Amino acid sequence: MKNLFSRPVALLLLFSLQTVFAQIIERMEPPNWWTDMEHNSVEVLLYGENIGSLAPQLNSKQVRLEQTIRVENPNYLFLKLIILPEAKAEDLRIHFYDKKKKITSVVFPIYERDRSISRKGFDSSDVMYLITPDRFANGDPSNDEFADMKDNKINRSDDGGRHGGDLLGIENRLDYIFDLGFTALWLNPILENDMYINSYHGYAATDFYRIDARYGTNEQYRLLCAKAQQKGIKVIMDMILNHCGSEHWFVKDPPNKDWINNKNTYVQTSHRRTTHQDPYASEYDKKAFVDGWFVETMPDLNQKDAQMANYLIQNTLWWIEYSGVTGIRMDTYPYPDKDFMSDWTSAVMKEYPDFTIVGEEWSLNPAVVSFWQRGKTNKNGYLSSLTSVMDFPIQDAFKQALIEKENWNTGWIKVYEMLGNDHLYADPFNLVIFPDNHDMDRFYTQVNNDADLLKMGLVYFATMRGIPQFYYGTEIGMKNDLPGHGQIRSDFPGGWTGDAVDGFSGRGLSSIEKDIKEFTRKLLNWRKSKPVIHRGNLIQFAPENGVYTFFRYNDEETIMVLFNKNDEMVEHKLSKYEEMLGDFTHAANIMRETTVRLDGKLNLSGKKAYIFSLSKDDKK
Repeated sequence: MKNLFSRPVALLLLFSLQTVFAQIIERMEPPNWWTDMEHNSVEVLLYGENIGSLAPQLNSKQVRLEQTIRVENPNYLFLKLIILPEAKAEDLRIHFYDKKKKITSVVFPIYERDRSISRKGFDSSDVMYLITPDRFANGDPSNDEFADMKDNKINRSDDGGRHGGDLLGIENRLDYIFDLGFTALWLNPILENDMYINSYHGYAATDFYRIDARYGTNEQYRLLCAKAQQKGIKVIMDMILNHCGSEHWFVKDPPNKDWINNKNTYVQTSHRRTTHQDPYASEYDKKAFVDGWFVETMPDLNQKDAQMANYLIQNTLWWIEYSGVTGIRMDTYPYPDKDFMSDWTSAVMKEYPDFTIVGEEWSLNPAVVSFWQRGKTNKNGYLSSLTSVMDFPIQDAFKQALIEKENWNTGWIKVYEMLGNDHLYADPFNLVIFPDNHDMDRFYTQVNNDADLLKMGLVYFATMRGIPQFYYGTEIGMKNDLPGHGQIRSDFPGGWTGDAVDGFSGRGLSSIEKDIKEFTRKLLNWRKSKPVIHRGNLIQFAPENGVYTFFRYNDEETIMVLFNKNDEMVEHKLSKYEEMLGDFTHAANIMRETTVRLDGKLNLSGKKAYIFSLSKDDKK
């Protein structure tokens, strides 16, 4: 693939355009496009003082100016370009005239598409490692502070401040991530977030085409994607289509009064996400949810505006094509206009049929979550091309299962019955499952800092159907002693020069933390080569006496996974599993590397999870 920024002209186009044109055209987005794309109709946004009064012309046999779109704000002009099927790479010159006088020109590069880049998405053979970039590792202190940015000081003692983690810090730790057994890397948003406070989290973008300078550059991000994939690690980009930051340049000077919902005036969303599925929902409640803002500093984008919709779709396609990412995690999935989200997912999957997108629908009701997945037959006829959703219902049910006392309707029965709701999903094996993420207490904290329960969680999410995701630091038992996002997203120890503890090397870790880390490494590396876990069938058995069991199986292998939540050892009878055990005679304990004979019972130590690979006498 050609380097978009290897030529000075292209570099200047992306960030400030050529100096000779800067007084008139301040922005051009997208900054380029490619030949041989399914999406060959590109709507270019041009921004500059009174540019809307000019008449564009181009002289090309490969690109046609299909439409010139003028909007309420004279500082904008949208050009619909058609890139013809036979087009080759060129620096397309677009000239702008005031009557017959040429005022200026701009170059819109069209690059030859590099089809050699693999864009096969993540799937159930993968395990994701989720990182909040500002809090993982500082690889380049020179990009810590920029005088022209609003939140421009490093302060690691401030939970909501910038701490200095960056892309190079992540790149330098790719070997660590791979050695742990992870095969996919999800980074919280890394686009420019030039906000006054809490800019570290990334969810209030101020430029949709630029990596935040405090993390690095666009080129560094693309290099990270390439190096990760060379190591067998896929990269997942965290995106937000629902809102941006209040300091975004097109919020301060929008194309029209409806560019931002509620006419650029803060009205908080009702958060009533079920209005999408509710057959009795009023139009008032639907609008109050979709058009409302999260907070005053996150203006709600109006995807019903045709130019906004095109802008967001093209931005997504641009980042996939430019960076080589193989997956997207979409924030606040049900909050944008749902018809737009159908169009957006369809456009991405049409361009990249093997791609994967996972949507965040933070509901504990699987009837609500399943509504959004591709292949679901919805009563209201809604169609989606979203391949995956985050399985919040299983996350919450499993947490409750671990910390509640066993009773008829508490404890293990919570996760057993929640899993039974899988009939609601079009493809439950393609859900993303997780013990925690960047928005909730760390899993170690959720289970009351109990290392045995933490390990049970690691086993469950590594062997259950779906695509596991773990938050950075889970592998060393990171916790948050206090509530709040800043505490949850605390610094990974060893990511900064001078840290007393180094979680990467193990220096200074407690014996418990080292044990959790080694347990994680062994478990996830075992999982890598196990198709029976990736896509094998699943059978679960109702819990009894504090023990919960399920099986994963295919034609080649049968795995039995048991959880004993009791404090003491249990002599667990196996007769109830006859349909799965059949003539198996031995069980190899994967984590302990021992083998026991299946003689009608198993002695299960207290608060332990077991993974057994079953075999017969002739296959011991």
